[in-house]
Amino acid sequence: MLIRRETAADRAAIHAVHSEAFRREPGITPAEAPLVDELRAEGDLIDALSLVAVRDGAVVGHVCCSRARVGDDTTAAVGLGPLGVLPAHQKSGVGSALVHAVVGAADALGYGLVVLLGNPAYYSRFGFVTASDLSITAPDPQWGPHFQARTLAAYEPTQAGAFEYAPAFSRI
Repeated sequence: MLIRRETAADRAAIHAVHSEAFRREPGITPAEAPLVDELRAEGDLIDALSLVAVRDGAVVGHVCCSRARVGDDTTAAVGLGPLGVLPAHQKSGVGSALVHAVVGAADALGYGLVVLLGNPAYYSRFGFVTASDLSITAPDPQWGPHFQARTLAAYEPTQAGAFEYAPAFSRI
């Protein structure tokens, strides 16, 4: 398996990955698939943090990070998600490899925090903690322990306050 940055040629495959990974009802496109397209179109998708997993020449997974705000700071944090893996490749390490790669890349780019909404049982293995433990407030208080953050080398305790995802997230 290869983890690499997405290219323009990957866009249809990325849309298909999220459509299949998050499908809840046959024939209904889940919100995560167009979300990635909107983040990209609005300039909020961070190119260096939009990664694909490739097996046998085919895109089987995708993760991305987008611009975000924590408190008054628009440069300290990124929002991770969506993370999607084709159903036939789930539970085979693809998702874990993508998370490790995107967290490492965000760290190398100098971000202090990666923030996400997801399953604590899954994301805790990557060092994510409940965001409120770091004084980061969720956009929706009902998210509770599902709203998580991971500190990186550039993290400063002043990187705290209300978290705001890129505008596309508010439309899903």
